[in-house]
Amino acid sequence: MAMPQNSTRENGFCFTPALNFSHSSPHPGDASRIFGAPSGRDACGTSLSNGTATSSAPSPSNSCAQPLCSTTPGEEETQFEEGIKYVSAEGEELACGWGGFTPACLQLCNTSKGVLFFLCVASFLQGMTVNGFINTVITSIERRFDLRSYQSGLIASSYDIAACVCLIFVSYFGGNGHKPRWLGWGVLVMGLGSLLFALPHFTTGQYEARSAAKVGVCGGNQSLPCSQAASSLSNYRFVFMLGQFLHGMGATPLYTLGVTYLDENVKTNYSPVYIAVFYTAAILGPAAGYLVGGMFLNIFTEIGREIDIAPENTLWVGAWWIGFLGAGAGALLISIPILGYPQRLPGSQRYIVMRVSEAHQIKDGSHKKASDPDFGKTVKDLPRSVLLLLKNPTFIFLCLAGATEATLIAGMSTFGPKFLESQFSLSASEAATFFGYLVVPAGGGGTFLGGFLVNKFKLRCSGIIKLCLFCTVSSLLAIFIFFIHCPNMPMAGVTQTYDGSALPGGHLNLTAACNAECGCLQETYSPVCGSDDIMYYSPCHAGCRKVSENLRNGKKVYGECSCVSKTLLSGPGDAEAGKCTSSCVKKSLLLCFMFVVILFTFLSSIPALTATLRCVSDRQRSFALGIQWIVVRTLGGIPGPIAFGSMIDKSCLLWQDQCGEQGSCYVYQNSAMSRYTLIAGLVYKVLGTTFFIVACLLYKPPPPESALGSSDASENGNSDLQEHKPPLPTEEDI
Repeated sequence: MAMPQNSTRENGFCFTPALNFSHSSPHPGDASRIFGAPSGRDACGTSLSNGTATSSAPSPSNSCAQPLCSTTPGEEETQFEEGIKYVSAEGEELACGWGGFTPACLQLCNTSKGVLFFLCVASFLQGMTVNGFINTVITSIERRFDLRSYQSGLIASSYDIAACVCLIFVSYFGGNGHKPRWLGWGVLVMGLGSLLFALPHFTTGQYEARSAAKVGVCGGNQSLPCSQAASSLSNYRFVFMLGQFLHGMGATPLYTLGVTYLDENVKTNYSPVYIAVFYTAAILGPAAGYLVGGMFLNIFTEIGREIDIAPENTLWVGAWWIGFLGAGAGALLISIPILGYPQRLPGSQRYIVMRVSEAHQIKDGSHKKASDPDFGKTVKDLPRSVLLLLKNPTFIFLCLAGATEATLIAGMSTFGPKFLESQFSLSASEAATFFGYLVVPAGGGGTFLGGFLVNKFKLRCSGIIKLCLFCTVSSLLAIFIFFIHCPNMPMAGVTQTYDGSALPGGHLNLTAACNAECGCLQETYSPVCGSDDIMYYSPCHAGCRKVSENLRNGKKVYGECSCVSKTLLSGPGDAEAGKCTSSCVKKSLLLCFMFVVILFTFLSSIPALTATLRCVSDRQRSFALGIQWIVVRTLGGIPGPIAFGSMIDKSCLLWQDQCGEQGSCYVYQNSAMSRYTLIAGLVYKVLGTTFFIVACLLYKPPPPESALGSSDASENGNSDLQEHKPPLPTEEDI
């Protein structure tokens, strides 16, 4: 009868039901006979006289010097009948399951690929919820619960605030604890946050939309209620903030402990590819969130109830809550298998022993403290851990470079659709779709390609930093494309007067003789495109008196528009709902170079993350990622949208008027928007380039002789230390 083996050979030894990996062991000579290896080498295939190989893990030499397999003739058959049992060299259970429930069928998932799959699903759900659904439904939530823009901004910021609060605690104690349990409970908390976010829909009354069919047409009822009093519904913002806070708490372990758990359980050369796949799933999540969330917003929030307004109406509120229910249920389900994984995967000690330390060498030798097996297990070591990282200049400047890149990513992801909407005269949904087509292949492809290049060329830490520098310089050169821009579409009363003459910037004149008797309100912004290819503020400002029952190209048509120039061919002027189509000849060039900027920006993300993991001691990896995330969020993720938003607002031509208060911007001056985007991009790209250069110059790798006898080479042996790698046991030897 053939003896079953573990499903993956790459993550350790071939485990058979008859093999029990335990702490007790016979003398070293038995280990040699079991693996068919000479007695001068241990069962890991590493020379026992080499002490360097043990520096990156807590006493691996002790475990590897012991035989990894011990069986007696009498117990082989019994163990085979009882099934597979994984036990580490320290007596730790390595089986996948929950407590004593460890069925054999679950062990098929007890591999690095199994962990990667479940973590990818979790990161996909996180990205879809936080960066997809939230950004998609924020306008509907404002409308449904009478929220101001700054209140919705607090809701969005609650995620980053929670992450910053929890990062030190989670990365420090979770990094030295049972990572899958921290990850599983984190995903579960994230799922509860999504369910809580959808709760206000079920605890409030039905949404009543005020019909405004006549509003906006010349001669119609132009009165709109202007209530300055805050509605009691606005108090639900605290529920949304709590939901976002739970999202931030739950996602904190995912991008710190999840990354290090993958890195610890695969070959060093394969680690960038695994991490790249993990982050690619996180980038595809928001794209799915935009698409799925947009579909749900086309369904009225009160499902099954008939309504006389269309989704294009400013009073429409879509079914914003459905996505959060689905994402919450999915997160709760995916947390169950993650909680079942062991503290380390079967065979992972092999890679710990083979790993070559690339940690930055501090002059006073204090970096050696982190190699102590007992270091980092108590709160007393927390200040020392922080001090060790602060003494590592490579780590510090990698964090600062990551913050500059995060500022650009956060700013462009928030205002990228707005930039396309203004430059190419698109609707908000069209701009979001265009931006999604750019981000998915450029962002997702760049993330995966970055990890692939590190693995393909077997780059060491210094080489990885140089790759990041190359990517940053490439995107810096491509960002000069923002020197060009598309001209604004002519808009009566905003960019030009009604008679066609130029209008000075910042001076509005929406009233003319053709619409003076209409009594138009500035609060009702609903742009239309006249048959003369000029945009108007609203049908009322275009002097339109009739609404056609027939649609043209799927858009509502307004007739008898007194301000629209009449032509012999078309007769009386008319107008279509929506913006005029832009015929900008630079559109393809702008999109092409924006693709390049996004590609090279994301191309450096995984190499930079890998360099961070390599330049610190193994026992500080999780904590280092936590500190880096704090720096990236506080210096990049949180202020990034604020910095970009304030610069872009300087290019606004037409502001919203909410009962005498200034609201959001309706129309931007394209030339100024491109100019300010270029300035912001250049500043942050130059800073990022500088930080990568300093990190590369200050990096001090370990001396070459300290790595002899251990290797993190790939199966083909393409490594700087290939000649020192002893042969690994084969199936014929076992």
